[in-house]
Amino acid sequence: MDSPASQLPTEGYHLTGISPRAFQHPADRAATAALGSIPYLDTVVRKLIELGYERALRQSYLGSSVKLSEEQLGDVWREHALAYATLDMDEVPDLYLTQYPLPNALAIGAKRPIVVVHSELVALLGPQERRAVLAHEAAHILADHQLYRTALYILMLLTHSSRLPLPLAPVRTALLEWERAAELSADRAAALVTRDPLAVCRTLMCLAGGVMVEELDLDAFMRQGLEYTEGGGGIERLTRLLIDLGLDHPMPVKRIHELMDWVKTGEYERIVGGEYPTREDPVDARSDGGEAVSYYAERFRDAFRDTGESINSVGQQLAGWLRGSGNEPGEDAERDRATGHGEDAGRKGGAGPGEGAEEG
Repeated sequence: MDSPASQLPTEGYHLTGISPRAFQHPADRAATAALGSIPYLDTVVRKLIELGYERALRQSYLGSSVKLSEEQLGDVWREHALAYATLDMDEVPDLYLTQYPLPNALAIGAKRPIVVVHSELVALLGPQERRAVLAHEAAHILADHQLYRTALYILMLLTHSSRLPLPLAPVRTALLEWERAAELSADRAAALVTRDPLAVCRTLMCLAGGVMVEELDLDAFMRQGLEYTEGGGGIERLTRLLIDLGLDHPMPVKRIHELMDWVKTGEYERIVGGEYPTREDPVDARSDGGEAVSYYAERFRDAFRDTGESINSVGQQLAGWLRGSGNEPGEDAERDRATGHGEDAGRKGGAGPGEGAEEG
């Protein structure tokens, strides 16, 4: 199967000034707008960053991983840098290689992002597939996904350490819903940077299979995707929905289906040909409105209600939990005396800024 505009990107291929709105999936647009409507969410997310978790993550990778450059795996570093040049981004974030047996990559950090690639991913993928992964992470940074993604990453670490405070559970649910939508936008951008949508599809297939990837057949995998997205009866569809709710990424076959549906609309060809919104263009607020946003906002409200709390009640709990990090000692003591919590309350808090920062 030939890919549209499948020639490799060159030094002269730039999507000058491209706005992330050019490749933003409607679900991402709606979910992002819906997150903004949730009381207290931005406050909680920013407070998690301020508490020092982001700084701890950066220092952890600096101390335990290999920082890539022209001197360290120069080919991989240049593939990384090329993605930012293609997307017309001035700053290239630090790139770290960390030893981990599962193939993955992630961009973390809201103020000063870094990109981390797992050793298994570099070993598994060829150059074109690596370019797709690195472009995908660059798109997250260009689209300003990093504030919510970093907060979600911190919450996932806290969850694994069994220290996630109860009020944060519905925030994690809402951010997972948003993250799944944001991944679809980054897949589109990866296709634009590599100028090869099928390379993105092959990458997803390779990551799903994990071994003997050179012998896997993409056409067969795409047919499998149709079976997953369109096959089955009501029970199967409900089962797929329930499985999806616990994931931070959509299923690979679903991502391929969504990407190729977008390519078929002709939007991919138009953008590669130079027709796209730029960062200088005025933003039409109405493009973020409508029924889709209302639908996602309702889904997020349902997620909060499923925990047995209203949004406002959860927000008040979050505010109380966060106050402990910002009050003067005298204020904490006074509150403890008033609520009867005393010293025991102080021993039941969440992980500190340096805890839970390591993967694996």
